[in-house]
Amino acid sequence: MPSTIIRLATKDDAQGKGYVHYQSWIETYKDMIPDHYLMRHTLERTVQMAYEHPENTWIAIVDERIVGFSCFMKCPDEDLLDSGEIMAIYVLKDYQHQGIGQKLFDAARHSLSFYETIVLWTFEENDRAIKFYEKQGFHKDGKTKVVMERPAIRMMVDVKQKEEDEVKP
Repeated sequence: MPSTIIRLATKDDAQGKGYVHYQSWIETYKDMIPDHYLMRHTLERTVQMAYEHPENTWIAIVDERIVGFSCFMKCPDEDLLDSGEIMAIYVLKDYQHQGIGQKLFDAARHSLSFYETIVLWTFEENDRAIKFYEKQGFHKDGKTKVVMERPAIRMMVDVKQKEEDEVKP
């Protein structure tokens, strides 16, 4: 298995990151969200977004190709003012199940480790993602919202409690 490089993104990574964003949406959400959202999600648009917002983004590189990314930020949810949020983790389908998503998740989580709580949102029907996040110690907190006409759930982990649990014998 080729080695994976995880590093922070720059504007020079916009083409590769934009492609991963575009392609992984098609691979992941084609049966989950309405087609009119996917049709607006163009390669040109995702490359432009990547160019305009390289900050707070980790990228995964295999054989000099960007194959995944994760994004993180301060949580904007009004009920969690001292929290961080993992906004996105995407890995191209051909590179999944190789530990790349875990490395991107770990990088984003580490970047947010100074917060007491880390949250993320995922589609309620995205069982694969929910299982992955539960494996990382996240739990559903009961908050929901509608994203692209689909129900989304918020998941969270108490960073301090998780660290304490990991230290116990």
